[in-house]
Amino acid sequence: MKISTLLAQAGSRRDPHTGAISMPIHPSSAFQHQALGQSTGFDYSRTSNPTRLALEQTMAALEGGARAVAFASGLAAIDATLRLFSPGDALVVTEDLYGGSFRLFEHFGRAQNLRFIYTDSSNTQETARALAAPGVRGLFVEMPTNPMLRVADLDALADLARPRGITFIVDNTFLTPALCKPLEHGADIVLYSATKYLGGHNDLVAGLAVARNAETGERLAFVQNAAGAILGPFESWLLLRSLKTLPLRMQKHEENAKAVAQFLLGHPKIQNVRYPGLPSDPGHERLLRQSLGAGAMISFEAQSRDEVERILASVQVFFFAESLGGAESLLTYPLVQTHADIPPDTLEHIGLNERLLRLSIGLEDAGDLVQDLAQALG
Repeated sequence: MKISTLLAQAGSRRDPHTGAISMPIHPSSAFQHQALGQSTGFDYSRTSNPTRLALEQTMAALEGGARAVAFASGLAAIDATLRLFSPGDALVVTEDLYGGSFRLFEHFGRAQNLRFIYTDSSNTQETARALAAPGVRGLFVEMPTNPMLRVADLDALADLARPRGITFIVDNTFLTPALCKPLEHGADIVLYSATKYLGGHNDLVAGLAVARNAETGERLAFVQNAAGAILGPFESWLLLRSLKTLPLRMQKHEENAKAVAQFLLGHPKIQNVRYPGLPSDPGHERLLRQSLGAGAMISFEAQSRDEVERILASVQVFFFAESLGGAESLLTYPLVQTHADIPPDTLEHIGLNERLLRLSIGLEDAGDLVQDLAQALG
């Protein structure tokens, strides 16, 4: 079944009693047993809920994975994935990554006696050297990275990880399965902050983990049940509803992003435009070998910190906010918002400076977005 068909009918055909086209919301914590040893398959909603199960089965089918597990947030999904590792294990990690992931790794992963080796995952040779270090059991890559939008070669990294028995984890939040399916490129687990493009309307917080094989899926489900960071039935329903339009939304997001990126690329006050959808971008060709598109995240540098403040105060269509992936276009200042927990020397190393701004391009008219940036830049 093609992705548009699968998602248009996400959650449908699941209520034979009423024939409801939309998956019902089941706000029940417990489920009745007819007799000892008899169950409907649902006992307690922390363990499984019909609405959440419909979402999880949809995502597993969409990704081509054995099992999907839905969490209360993207970071809860990452945290559950970390719990698959043992004290003393090391993970090679994208050095240019979301600040919340860095905070989780450094404050809680290290408390589990896990070690983290940060590397430029867009540099396959550098990553290969990191993977050869003693005790490496995991490889965690963002595709593309946040906010520098560097692109890893997933197939090459999978070829490096597989013979070493290393679990390959890809955070695919920026691209979504509408554009890229990391499991098809050798990943073992794909992660999402479903708050972003999968939800797509800035009205829910959710996370997802999809496992390639049943054993890993069972382990993630065990953590989900034992730790309890579950996605509720209403949020599960909201996410199912949003998935129905994901391919259409991603098409429009990217169409707008290309127009905005082209505008920024030619503007005299803008430097270092980063968008893999531009043919001039270093990751362009690599991305298109692995993905149907480039998504809608853009970063660029203004001329000065003062110019950054003026832009943030001047936009009228863009919202100054720190999330991404919704219908509304957002403008984020990573240094003090999404990446505030990353040490200054690391920020300097990856190139995240006080002049960097990040755009999440929404579903508005592309001309309005360009005009808004034009007037803000002056």
